[in-house]
Amino acid sequence: YCLDSGLSWEPRSRAVEQVHLRCTEGSLEWMYPARALRVVLEPNLASARHTTVCIKPASDFQGASIYVERAGQLHLVVSEAEGARSHHVSCFSAHTPQRVALFLQASPQRDISRRMASFQYELLSNQSAAGPDFKKMALVEAMCRPCDNVELLMAICSSDFVVKGSIRNVSHDSENHMSQVDVSVQKVYRQKNRIFQQDEASGEWRGPIRTLLQCKVKKGGGDFLFTGNEHFGEAWLGCAPRFKDFMFIYRAARERGANPCEFQLN
Repeated sequence: YCLDSGLSWEPRSRAVEQVHLRCTEGSLEWMYPARALRVVLEPNLASARHTTVCIKPASDFQGASIYVERAGQLHLVVSEAEGARSHHVSCFSAHTPQRVALFLQASPQRDISRRMASFQYELLSNQSAAGPDFKKMALVEAMCRPCDNVELLMAICSSDFVVKGSIRNVSHDSENHMSQVDVSVQKVYRQKNRIFQQDEASGEWRGPIRTLLQCKVKKGGGDFLFTGNEHFGEAWLGCAPRFKDFMFIYRAARERGANPCEFQLN
């Protein structure tokens, strides 16, 4: 995947312009929206089978609505009114996994000088993520149960972030069915983006991790190994064993030659 969208224009003397996005994850900004824009998501990975598309409008999304094309029909995904809700993420199944077409229809406006229709998108390949909203997509990571040893050993190899730390605070957002775990980080083994950062004043490394409210996460003492994946610039919790338990599991697997990847112990 790539974070910056690869753009190619097909200029034509007609009202609808067409843009091709070649990445599995990216963003698009349509400044001064007028008439219509057709956005084709067709990643360069020919073998990919992306079954779910998720779209997150920017907090200042204005001037257009987003539709998905299916069998020649347009189905509304994000209306201009919904776009103003920055937490709102829309997910839908991709009937044609290697090519998904979105249609952005500009809203009639006399003054478009300050309007911009901007959104992020992700193409997912896990079928269990399919659903009408972001909560079901989050279930891929937040399964509200402890990972078994095999899942844990795979998580340290394939997760977007792997950090050792302790829980500073847990806050709950009942409206959006989410919880946030604020982590005090001792060591960053891996992170895709800079979610975990060093506080300039205290020198402490910190970062927020999200999970589902139904997981009923509570503050607990001791050190944990936090793993998970990122969606739209936010970290979502995957496996999170106590660090001493992880060390025991990993060392036993390495002695048997059953560790799927090497992990830095020191």
